[in-house]
Amino acid sequence: MSLKVAIIGRPNVGKSTLFNRLVGKKLALVDDQPGVTRDRRYGKARLGDMSFDIIDTAGLEEAFDNSVEGMMRQQSEKAFEECDVALFLIDARAGLTPLDNHFADWLRKREKPVYVIANKHEGRDQDPGLYEAYGLGLGDVAPISAEHGLGIELLYDMLEPHWKEWKDRERVARQHAREAAQEALDEARAEVDFDDEDGFADDEGEVFPSYEIEFNEDDEDEDGELIVEGARDNSKIQLAIVGRPNAGKSTLLNQLLGEERVMTGPQAGLTRDSIAVDWSYEGRPIRLVDTAGMRRKKKIDDRVEKLSVADTLRVIRYAQVVVLMLDATNTLDKQDLTIARMVLEEGRALIIAVNKWDAIIDKKGVMQELRDKLDTSFAQAKGIPVLTFSALTGRGTDRLMPTVLDIHDIWSRRIPTSQLNRWLEATTERHLPPVISGRRIRLRYMTQAKSRPPSFFINCSKAAELPESYTRYLINGLREDFDMPGVPIRIYLRSSDNPYANKKKKR
Repeated sequence: MSLKVAIIGRPNVGKSTLFNRLVGKKLALVDDQPGVTRDRRYGKARLGDMSFDIIDTAGLEEAFDNSVEGMMRQQSEKAFEECDVALFLIDARAGLTPLDNHFADWLRKREKPVYVIANKHEGRDQDPGLYEAYGLGLGDVAPISAEHGLGIELLYDMLEPHWKEWKDRERVARQHAREAAQEALDEARAEVDFDDEDGFADDEGEVFPSYEIEFNEDDEDEDGELIVEGARDNSKIQLAIVGRPNAGKSTLLNQLLGEERVMTGPQAGLTRDSIAVDWSYEGRPIRLVDTAGMRRKKKIDDRVEKLSVADTLRVIRYAQVVVLMLDATNTLDKQDLTIARMVLEEGRALIIAVNKWDAIIDKKGVMQELRDKLDTSFAQAKGIPVLTFSALTGRGTDRLMPTVLDIHDIWSRRIPTSQLNRWLEATTERHLPPVISGRRIRLRYMTQAKSRPPSFFINCSKAAELPESYTRYLINGLREDFDMPGVPIRIYLRSSDNPYANKKKKR
């Protein structure tokens, strides 16, 4: 846990610009068009020696219905409820507006510290708007320019007392936790009689010896690292949800989290920012990322949508597992194939998720058509998992995360060099490499260069002349013999240098 600071205010006052300034990265989309941000976004901010959680919010609107503006207001109110301190931004250039005054009245009734920030204050020309902000009755006003980084040190003076108070509370909580752990340990030691030489004894006096576990050489890979069969990497999984607009990506994220974390509705294009949420599934840390819908490039003419698509492409590049959401009523059109091909070219593990499956009558026929298209379009990643469910009702979504963990394990798999070379020998004997210029290409040695995705080097003669069809044969054999369905596999060929090739013949 950390101190939480929320940035709130009416649309187009520079909340996302200040958010990016504090986190030190361009995470939030920024544009002159108001209302770009719609969902609340979290980031790790650093200001001097202080570090805290910062929350970017949608512009506060005077709307209380189920419209887009009403949902944006609900997202901002949720951010304010969970924060410890709020920064209320106004536009120093434009001065106070009736909307600023309305929400200042709303904030005064809340029992939380609120600081007024006059943004876009680059010079004395904006002083009138700065002085007007004092009339809000929320205390001192800090003039800053988030775009140019001016006055940011004033935020340090405002937040430092709250940060120190949080640090003190955190220190006390850690001390209590250590005392409780020590007390539990003392109680456990009192119940068991330890014997350093022979092991430990239970309540009846029976001694259980300590054993040393021995490993054979076969249990280590070529780097001497221990290979544990069935071991699962417990690092955080970067899971991205992508697809065309209105495929149900945000609905799926809300269903997995069990809360209305992001805005959803029948309107296409509600999500603009890529929203990342830290979550855990059965104790496994997951970073879920909801993305904006991706339409065909020729259909995009809005500047904000172009920024959203670029942000989605960035998320795909940094993801580990990508869930491609399809609409069951319009499955796998050309744009879906383009997105899937992009994911595989980036080397990411791919899962096809068919949403709105409850609306399909001929389920068997639709699934067969989908399988046929995948097999013909993505031979390089044969066996891509295909799941069907309804994100709205939650029916079938319980199969998604086990599939994510399984394909992540396959994507991260490492195969010992000894096994690979035994496999290479048997595979080339079943189907000999081709003969080029009267001499057969020899595949001498194979090793795994890296995982994520599984990538292999093969040392061979005449690497440039080995047909692509034979490389595909090797990839299909790896996929089948080592049980690696649905992930892209890469093979790189290299030839050994002939040390005598460039030497002149001795006379």
